[in-house]
Amino acid sequence: MDISNVDVIYIVCGRTDMRKSIDGLCAIIQDQFSMEIDNALYLFCGRRCDRIKAILKEPDGIVMIYKRLTAKGSYRWPRDRSEVRNLTWREFDCIDIERTKAIRTR
Repeated sequence: MDISNVDVIYIVCGRTDMRKSIDGLCAIIQDQFSMEIDNALYLFCGRRCDRIKAILKEPDGIVMIYKRLTAKGSYRWPRDRSEVRNLTWREFDCIDIERTKAIRTR
């Protein structure tokens, strides 16, 4: 999987039901936001903010990436569901799937 050819990265603001599968998350992207999945990475976060899911379309199919923090901490996630925010690559580094910078809980 190579995300370097992704044109745009979106954080889907608000709480997402993390029980949703690839089809459920794709339906949110297409139905709720009227967006296409092509050349974009979509990031979803649940209520607890300790896990994220990502949807990425590749030439031969759709990939879902799931990351759950094992250390105590959480992601800082916007909760305003009325927007999908475009991220820069620099902002994405803050929540990189492999090098996650978690915020410690108190």
